[in-house]
Amino acid sequence: MKRIAIYDTTLRDGVQGEGVSFSSAGKLRIAKRLDQFGVDYIEGGYAASNPKDMQFFQEAKKLDLAHARIAAFGSTRRANVTAGEDAGVRALLEADTPVVTFFGKSWRLHVRDVLRTTEEENLAMIGDTARYFKERGKEVVYDAEHFFDGYKDHPEYALATLRAAAEAGADVLVLCDTNGGTLPHELYTIVQDVGNRFDVPVGIHAHNDSELGVANSLEAVRAGAVHVQGTINGVGERCGNANLISILPNLTLKMGYACLADGALKQLKDVSQFVNELANLRLSSKAPYVGDSAFAHKAGMHVDGVRKNPQSFEHVNPEDVGNRRRILISELSGASNVFLKAVEMHLDVDRSSPEVRDILKELERLEREGYEFEAAEASFKLLIQKVLKAHRSFFDLEGFRVMVEKRTKDEPCQSEATVKVNVNGETEHTVAEGDGPVNALDHALRRALTRFYPQIAQVFLTDYRVRILDPEEHTAAKTRVLIESSDGHDTWSTVGVSENIIEASWEALVDSVEYKMFLEEEKGKKGHATP
Repeated sequence: MKRIAIYDTTLRDGVQGEGVSFSSAGKLRIAKRLDQFGVDYIEGGYAASNPKDMQFFQEAKKLDLAHARIAAFGSTRRANVTAGEDAGVRALLEADTPVVTFFGKSWRLHVRDVLRTTEEENLAMIGDTARYFKERGKEVVYDAEHFFDGYKDHPEYALATLRAAAEAGADVLVLCDTNGGTLPHELYTIVQDVGNRFDVPVGIHAHNDSELGVANSLEAVRAGAVHVQGTINGVGERCGNANLISILPNLTLKMGYACLADGALKQLKDVSQFVNELANLRLSSKAPYVGDSAFAHKAGMHVDGVRKNPQSFEHVNPEDVGNRRRILISELSGASNVFLKAVEMHLDVDRSSPEVRDILKELERLEREGYEFEAAEASFKLLIQKVLKAHRSFFDLEGFRVMVEKRTKDEPCQSEATVKVNVNGETEHTVAEGDGPVNALDHALRRALTRFYPQIAQVFLTDYRVRILDPEEHTAAKTRVLIESSDGHDTWSTVGVSENIIEASWEALVDSVEYKMFLEEEKGKKGHATP
């Protein structure tokens, strides 16, 4: 099985994306996680650009990496100076990394209009820089910037830039589609031509400006490239870089290449989420392979097919990439959807039983009122329990009150909530403040219940969304509230609907808390199960 080297540039090229930034500590955590995942190279930053990147290189030397090699990134020497005299080249050396990656110009347009030097001097800049680092014992990765544009403009000169790097000892020649405008069929032909001309390994660095970053990376490998650069989740400048989260399963599961250690691909979703959390970004539910919708089935016919044979509607096994199958519930649902949800909950229900029809009827009734359960699976699981009379209420509401007060025009609003609940015959009456009325209500409810159910203290809201269902009713419109909650391990979503946004929020909050208790009961049953 042919092996492809994976070069991650999330910490350098990725942070050039709009809204993407990592703290110094965050960069180190990502480097450790990528090493555990099994990537071959981690590009830590641009050595001459800022103190944070240089600090990373110093701290990275203390990391006990099991597999990955740290690379520092920079450019060729400047025109008409020696490599040893160039500040950027010296900064790359000071980074003290085992791998040095530098870029040079492949396109005559850049040589003429950006560097403003001669074509001969540009070749000398590339060769001198590669030689300088090889003489100092570095593994040298040469990034041929704008290579495909340069090749299409003047093939002989673009190839001459690669030859300058190769003859000076570069270990890999990486062809960069820097503007992201090359089409797959063009790229395949060009990579194949380069591979036929050079004995040095060829790599690919694709951008996503034409939505082809992943496709172009795969085509490059098919044409002979053995080194692939990209970023986690495709973050990067403009439209982003080639997305390693999609490239890796495609290379491994679809094309038969070895990229990671056996079993490492099961970490794919976790790695994707880990990087997004540190970047304070939200993973798209529709992200291929790792998104929550990637293996979600809604139409009854599809669900029935998956139940009989998962291959009927799934191109890979979701567990192979660390994901899971989800059965969605909506007006399109059939008995198969409801039945599989009941199976998930370990409920003893037959697919053709009257109970399944009762659940479908209740689902249809609630959806007419504005409820939607596709994005609120926790609420739907509680609905099943209620229809089957298998639901146990953990508390009863005796009442709540929410107050919002603005004392002066210059002071922020203050929110306070009072909640009165009954738990097993005991009444608990609490009050709490919050950033807003829903936040205050959430604090008051959890404060009231924590004495009886300590696990609730672990629950926190991760998302809160409101949708107006009938805007023609103006301020009397019905409101749907979706709440996402987590306990640090599990994440679940709940829904509430009412003309009153606070009441809709309360419904979703109650479902959130009760679902946490449902999870705890399920864990307890498993813990006491006979082996």
